[in-house]
Amino acid sequence: MQSALVVFLRGCNVGGHKTFRPTLLAEQLKHYDVVNIGAAGTFVIRRRTSHARLRADLLRRLPFEGEVIICEGHDLISVASANPFADEPIRSDIVRFVSVFAKRPRRLPSTPISLPAHGKWVLRILATQDRFLFGLYRRQMKAISYLGAIDRLFGVRATTRNWNTITAIIKVLRSRLVGVTMGDHHLPFPANATQRRPTSTRSGSGSPLRSRLKK
Repeated sequence: MQSALVVFLRGCNVGGHKTFRPTLLAEQLKHYDVVNIGAAGTFVIRRRTSHARLRADLLRRLPFEGEVIICEGHDLISVASANPFADEPIRSDIVRFVSVFAKRPRRLPSTPISLPAHGKWVLRILATQDRFLFGLYRRQMKAISYLGAIDRLFGVRATTRNWNTITAIIKVLRSRLVGVTMGDHHLPFPANATQRRPTSTRSGSGSPLRSRLKK
């Protein structure tokens, strides 16, 4: 069975720019069985459709010129199952984040990367895998400019979400898999079936993602 799709709108509802109501957009797209996650423009599309059709439908309904990044739900589940922040202590002054690239970068700088390169870091890129980047930033205003440097470092446009948002997406995706039906027959799908760590999970350099994150 094909997985759900996850939609990320880039640069929306930030600092008063490109404002819209995600709940209203989700209602307009209810024929896709949409679940809205948060206020930044993040949606789980549970009724399968083509990327092109979904993108066109979204852009047509936005009140501004938008940028849409779409990924497969199973890809997000796969990378998240490695628990990329397992070895990072939880701190109130540090935010865990995931950036999603519009496409897989050809340029893969060696990680980890600290910005600025000298002195106390504001943003730290831990690892990348396929179209996903995992990192930390300090709760400082200057972190915004460093997040903007991700596009330049990797040569691909990306949009960023808090790790809490990503875990909320994963919860919706997994609930869909647990409750999947085919015709009139309910398919048994153990709740922990998607939680097994995939043996093929790799970072950009070819080493296991979890190993990269421990460095």
